[in-house]
Amino acid sequence: MRMQAQAQKTIIRVAVPVPLRQCFDYLMPDDTDPELLRAGLRVLVPFGRVKLVGIIDAVVADSSVESARLKHAIHLLDEKPLLNSELMQLCHWTSQYYHHPLGEVYATALPARLRQDRPAAITGPVAWCLTELGRSTDVPARAFRQVAMMTALRQAVDGLTEAQLDTHSGNWKVTMRSLEAKGWVECRALAIDRAVEVRLLEQGLALNDAQQQAVSKIMAGLDRFGVFLLHGVTGSGKTEVYLQTMTTVLQQGRQVLILVPEIGLTPQLMQRFKQRFDVPMAIFHSGLNDGERAYNWLQAQSGQARIVIGTRSAVFAAMPEPGLIIVDEEHDLSFKQQDGCRYSARDVAIVRARHNDIPIILGSATPSLESIMNSEQQRYQLLELPERAAAATHPAMYLVDLKHQHLDEGLSEPLINKIHEHVDSGGQALLFLNRRGYAPTLLCHDCGWTSQCQRCDAHMTLHQASGRLRCHHCGSERRPDSHCPACGSADLRPIGQGTERTEEALQRLFPDKRIARIDRDTTRRKGAMEQKLKDAESGRDQILLGTQLLAKGHHFPNLSLVAVLDSDQGLFSADFRSAERMAQLIMQVSGRAGRADRAGEVLIQTHHPEHELLQYAVRQDYPALSRYLLQERQTAQWPPYSYLAMLRAEATQQSMPIQFLRDAVTCASDIPGSDKVMLLGPVAAPMEKRAGRYRAQLLLQSPERADLHGLISAWLPQIEQLKSSRKVRWSLDIDPQDMF
Repeated sequence: MRMQAQAQKTIIRVAVPVPLRQCFDYLMPDDTDPELLRAGLRVLVPFGRVKLVGIIDAVVADSSVESARLKHAIHLLDEKPLLNSELMQLCHWTSQYYHHPLGEVYATALPARLRQDRPAAITGPVAWCLTELGRSTDVPARAFRQVAMMTALRQAVDGLTEAQLDTHSGNWKVTMRSLEAKGWVECRALAIDRAVEVRLLEQGLALNDAQQQAVSKIMAGLDRFGVFLLHGVTGSGKTEVYLQTMTTVLQQGRQVLILVPEIGLTPQLMQRFKQRFDVPMAIFHSGLNDGERAYNWLQAQSGQARIVIGTRSAVFAAMPEPGLIIVDEEHDLSFKQQDGCRYSARDVAIVRARHNDIPIILGSATPSLESIMNSEQQRYQLLELPERAAAATHPAMYLVDLKHQHLDEGLSEPLINKIHEHVDSGGQALLFLNRRGYAPTLLCHDCGWTSQCQRCDAHMTLHQASGRLRCHHCGSERRPDSHCPACGSADLRPIGQGTERTEEALQRLFPDKRIARIDRDTTRRKGAMEQKLKDAESGRDQILLGTQLLAKGHHFPNLSLVAVLDSDQGLFSADFRSAERMAQLIMQVSGRAGRADRAGEVLIQTHHPEHELLQYAVRQDYPALSRYLLQERQTAQWPPYSYLAMLRAEATQQSMPIQFLRDAVTCASDIPGSDKVMLLGPVAAPMEKRAGRYRAQLLLQSPERADLHGLISAWLPQIEQLKSSRKVRWSLDIDPQDMF
């Protein structure tokens, strides 16, 4: 009776994954002990005509809804909270800062499988051991695989883990199943000892003075929150600074979170860490299936995984004992989520470090302008690695003026000669072109018709290998036209350069050389990217051609020549961030050239060699370049000297998005403090039609962050009540990185 009476008073406030900015009150599930209720538990609740898995955000005694109208939750999914208080606090901050519904933020933090009505079960680390029967059994000599396995198990006092068995035999599972069926072996769970001393598999490398100073300063701040901006030129040994700092944190019995921008960098860093540390690790990236994601998330949540590494979503990995966060290539656009909850993983990671009172390292050879300004204002501590590690020298950089030059499919004569020189002497050449496909468009030479996408305001790219025209914005594709749809001419010509077309030219110019193209088209299959990078690192491929997949963090020991085929793409864009990104890309890809025993050269092809951005880049003076760009930003009052938000809308009818945004402007004008925020627009998006929908946008700008967020907080409830809001899809992007 006491439990029943108490249950009637106990109300759980649940955040459910719906686009509504509120939590919902429910009565606790029937036959549930109120003492078991905790914030952070998952619970199945009725919501309209469906059942949803939500997160208990709070347990309260009263509700603003009459008790007679409250529904009972169906049942709890967990015995212990899946989300601890620290992670819930982070989700609350994310919801408030990005003005996104809390229930959807919680859903973002959880892997897909843990958003379903199923238990969150994880088995601990296991080892295979001999049974009593197995110890007294002699295996027939002809079963040589079983003999070898039994011998290895007899020599292992505590059994062999799966990781140890992987090194013993690549096909051990088949043999082990046979032994298990005979009752000779068994699989046992191992106890988790988090306090065990971290075993180093290899000693750290000798540090130069700059690296040692960086490590010492970070070590001095391990017991408190602090942001360290590690600005190291490409090849300066930033990863070794990470590793030596991690060693101390791991030996303290704490966990380390490492964020990387691209899936291609994750296996590479994992391998470095496995070579150095004998500790369990969890990995997060888009290449994992739902089961693998859930397993790794639970490994981190249980404390089994001491190193957690992954792309953007890993920032929400549950960690009971965090000690250090590292954001590698902190400037990268990939850290910004572009749909749903549009969070910046870098910024969320900084807030998480502050909540946990632990340090965070932001590493980059080309830091973002925001981070540079924060270091100048003493919010971040700047650590500089100005020289390459292991006595390597900076590459020599040259601008190749393309004016009046004969080009062979985008390749200048000086570049062709340089490729011959480096490859013939045993080096590798990397050619960077950030445009995949064969040609950006198909043109009728007689009337000027071009291959437009019917669903987007964009050209369709010709992909010669597959014989298709593809839109890189909406994904639609079709067979190339044999005759011009406008005039009937058969004279259709591919215009412009893509990686496919450049590869074709390289095969003709260098028929005896091994050429590898690395872009999204050649790395679609699982494992293809890893294999191509492995071939490139081994030196088997003599000429590498690729997009920005090759620009970040990869180490190619034999690479001595880098060429940027078209550096003019970002020089004259309407996006105020394009110059910064182009400079970062040029300097990142240039940094691949040359290592300790081989001098490097970089050629940058351009029609504008006098451009100031390229002049700074060729002098490899990123600090001066960043000062130049910051002065431009200050003059125009763009971030980091102001704060932005973007309200976007799209609909199948062209007039609807603009009308909705006009109504939103009208709402904003009546809100106190709206005079402190500038509303620019509404205007059609630079690419107005995309995937069959028309798009428009409204930019909000303010010199003060508080004024911007104050207006948005009062504005959003009014926007949601607009009749025109029901006729469009709309979204709000705080600190937008993509202005298109």
